[in-house]
Amino acid sequence: MDAPPAGTGPTAAGSSGAPAASTDPTATSAPPARPVPTGALPRRVHGGYALGSFATGAFGTVPGLLLLPYLTDTLGVAAGVAALLVLLPKAWDVLVNPVAGRISDRTRSRWGARRPYLLGAGLALGVLFAAIFAAPFGSGPAAGLYVALAFLATATAFAFFQVPYVAMPAELTGDYAERTRLMTWRIAVLALAILVSGAVAPLVRDAGGGGLAGHRWMGLFVAGLIVLGAVGAFLGTRSAPVDMVGESEPTLRAQLAIAGRNRAFRALLVCFVIQSAGVATILAGVDYFATQILGDPEGGPTVLFVCFVGPALLVMPLWSRVGRRFGKLAGLVAASLIFAAGALALVAAQVLPAVGIYLLVALIGVGYAGQQVFALAMLPDCIAYDEARTGRRQAGVFTGLWTAGETFGLALGPGIFGLVLQFSGYVSSATGAAANQPDSARLGILLGFTVLPALLVAAATVLLRPYNLTPTPTPGDHGVVVGTKAAENHGKGTTTP
Repeated sequence: MDAPPAGTGPTAAGSSGAPAASTDPTATSAPPARPVPTGALPRRVHGGYALGSFATGAFGTVPGLLLLPYLTDTLGVAAGVAALLVLLPKAWDVLVNPVAGRISDRTRSRWGARRPYLLGAGLALGVLFAAIFAAPFGSGPAAGLYVALAFLATATAFAFFQVPYVAMPAELTGDYAERTRLMTWRIAVLALAILVSGAVAPLVRDAGGGGLAGHRWMGLFVAGLIVLGAVGAFLGTRSAPVDMVGESEPTLRAQLAIAGRNRAFRALLVCFVIQSAGVATILAGVDYFATQILGDPEGGPTVLFVCFVGPALLVMPLWSRVGRRFGKLAGLVAASLIFAAGALALVAAQVLPAVGIYLLVALIGVGYAGQQVFALAMLPDCIAYDEARTGRRQAGVFTGLWTAGETFGLALGPGIFGLVLQFSGYVSSATGAAANQPDSARLGILLGFTVLPALLVAAATVLLRPYNLTPTPTPGDHGVVVGTKAAENHGKGTTTP
């Protein structure tokens, strides 16, 4: 069992002599890290770590799916204003996430550097999420402002959960292939979390009577999923070597400069941000697409989500094999093109039979599963390469930048879709049900749900051209290659001096 958390004073220690938690900004470096293990991880660690995806999946899905229509069709907020209310709080995370990464990098506790945040920030995330949909001011401008402030607080808590969580794989194992297996477990649970939260949340809302009351019940349901994931990840990784944070650069500016010099990381990050915006555009449009294009405002969102996420659960092992056979980069490009092809074909939804629409949504889900598997498996490779090159482990800063970009992309999608609604003449409502819409608004919904995300996801793959983890060694480098054929043949992700 876990020991209680260490004290917060700079000299506090438990009976084991472990140092207390500390985030002293004057500290210049961490103690040297123990070597990261390269063997296979126990199944309980795979499963325990993956449970955290219930928290990240629920928060990443439900606001993108329901928050924009909640503002436009329940609180009566104009579509353009609603777009800003959804975008700005999450844009704040672009600043907060790197800070959260640096703080977790410099945290010392008997629970490791990352796990205290899984518990503390995870519980806060659940409570604050329920508060978003509490609606203490009813509908109108005051209600919209309250949602924006509550969403801002929730996004901050999410940063302090997600950044340490995403940083953990690079410290759990140094094995290139094992990181892919770890991410496969995580993405499988993430797909399940998206399925449960995205498909069931609208049902809970409708079962609760819709409108303000229904959204309150939905908020409590999703908050429960978040708490389940946070506590599960905290307990499931209690035996994992998660406290191996080594020497880091003395300032945040220096750390960001180090990350900026990692060309592979830069290429992967920019691609992932743009693709996240494309995925989030589809999520934001599900409720509108089901109502205005399919003519099924009640069951439509749930069926679309089952078709989107269900196949992802089935093809996850297939994508893992594709990665082993052809490489992660090739797998990411292939998955992205499948996603884009399915989304682009869906532009014909108004003349397609329902079964054809759902099959195309399933094809998009297949591509989405591959995108997530490969992008999240390539991130730890970038981190491990940077450690081999510089001799410093700074996973928190890299994942802070990564999650800041991902969060911004996921917020940008609903913002873009909201602007499409505004410019196409979408009519807001405060009744809890969508108003009758002009043909221009229905066309905007169709294009925003299909063509726009297809272009974003496909075009972003061009930005992956600089992704290369086999640079020419330079004097002073502490190691060379991460993720090369030679490294894979030896079962390692990095080479050391």
